Amino acid sequence: MSTGSSGDGVTPWALHLVSSTCHNERMTSLEPRSLRVAVADDAVLLREGVAQILKAGGHDVVGSFGSAVDLVDRIDEGLQLDAVVLDIRMPPTHTDEGIVALEQLRASGFAAGVLLLSTYAVPSYAVRALGSGGGTGYLLKDRVADSGTLVDAVERVAAGESVVDPEVVSLLVAERTRSDGLDHLTEREREVLTLMAEGRSNSGIAKALVVSLKTVEAHISRILAKLGLEDSPADHRRVLAVVRWLEHTDG
Repeated sequence: MSTGSSGDGVTPWALHLVSSTCHNERMTSLEPRSLRVAVADDAVLLREGVAQILKAGGHDVVGSFGSAVDLVDRIDEGLQLDAVVLDIRMPPTHTDEGIVALEQLRASGFAAGVLLLSTYAVPSYAVRALGSGGGTGYLLKDRVADSGTLVDAVERVAAGESVVDPEVVSLLVAERTRSDGLDHLTEREREVLTLMAEGRSNSGIAKALVVSLKTVEAHISRILAKLGLEDSPADHRRVLAVVRWLEHTDG
């Protein structure tokens, strides 16, 4: 998996920033609290590994499931959660069971954060997941090796934010460089857009790019104007707006 520049404005250090910076930023902006988390993955070793990382991060893993169906059933029975970590491909078809479960949960009023894990970067899955609303994230399983990244992502979705894996963001941006609007963005504006889609706050973007907050706000205003999108004070709504625009211009 390459972390180099692809020529679409995604910087070679984007992945490093997500793995080493965002957890510290998160902990300074919110009071730490223990979250009630459930983990669903048919791979026992991965499920237990995720659980151990979350426990080491100060959270309570109150449910462990080998299928999405078992998770949904237990939640329907009244299991109270702040967040769920859910594999996308599980039995019986190993296709999109995790996303189907997410959609079912949202349809039933489940408002807790949901972090989807995937072996592969599939932009269409990320668009579909974020379109379900609420605090939702899409993270590659490779990131689980970095405990800080995983814990930070769970805390973010539990707080109602959106989290998108940098590799998925890169693919979404690269696949649509011909679209009206995006091809008018400057290289710096694309860097800002990438960090927005990763769920960064304005202050987080400013720190990552080593610029002032006012400069970031100006970049975002120009980005949204060029894409024909309305601004929003909520970071996760900005992410959804950008991703929905990318979906609308697909093809």
